Amino acid sequence: MPSNSSPRSAAAMTPASAHGPSGRSPAASASGTRPASSGARYGAVAILLHWILGLALLAQIAFGFLLDDIAPRGTAARSVTINLHKSIGLVLGVVILARLCWRWLHAPPALPVAMPAWQRRAALIGHRALYVCMLAMPLSGYIASNFSRHGVKLFGVPLAPWGPDEPSVYAFFNGVHVGTAFLFCVLIAGHVVFALKHALIDHDEVFARMWPPLQRKSR
Repeated sequence: MPSNSSPRSAAAMTPASAHGPSGRSPAASASGTRPASSGARYGAVAILLHWILGLALLAQIAFGFLLDDIAPRGTAARSVTINLHKSIGLVLGVVILARLCWRWLHAPPALPVAMPAWQRRAALIGHRALYVCMLAMPLSGYIASNFSRHGVKLFGVPLAPWGPDEPSVYAFFNGVHVGTAFLFCVLIAGHVVFALKHALIDHDEVFARMWPPLQRKSR
């Protein structure tokens, strides 16, 4: 889930995500967004956002799936636990928007020239799907909460629901929220598998460019 630290330029750039999400060749892109920079690695901010947000989203998804085990329905801890999940989700939603803005303004390095076109296309589709899930999951949860009388308490501060108490609307958006979480897990698993393929089988720079540098360059 990356971005490059170099500024956006009018010269050729390619859109991509974490470990190589680009539909563009070094000369042109199938994505139609921003041109790509020629840097071999993502910048420090992009790498930091990728790993922190990625780990935080995995933890939040696990938290959501374990809600009934952590605080069963009808227990005193249920409300506090649910609202903690909602609060973390809202914070992550803001971070996701910041991540997308950074990605828009800082294009990633180009994928290896030797990468087949179908792999480029698959990477582009996969990373776009990840971005859609990243946006849909917190947004659908937030909307669902606003069609419930319980609303949201942001770390204990009540936020009045802007929608009526409509169980059917709540059920729809909550279903989208849960379904997106399952889809997101599948996409993340595929993302990890292909990242490891680049690192352990292909031995190209795709994985390395998003991995934090282990040592500083000598001056």
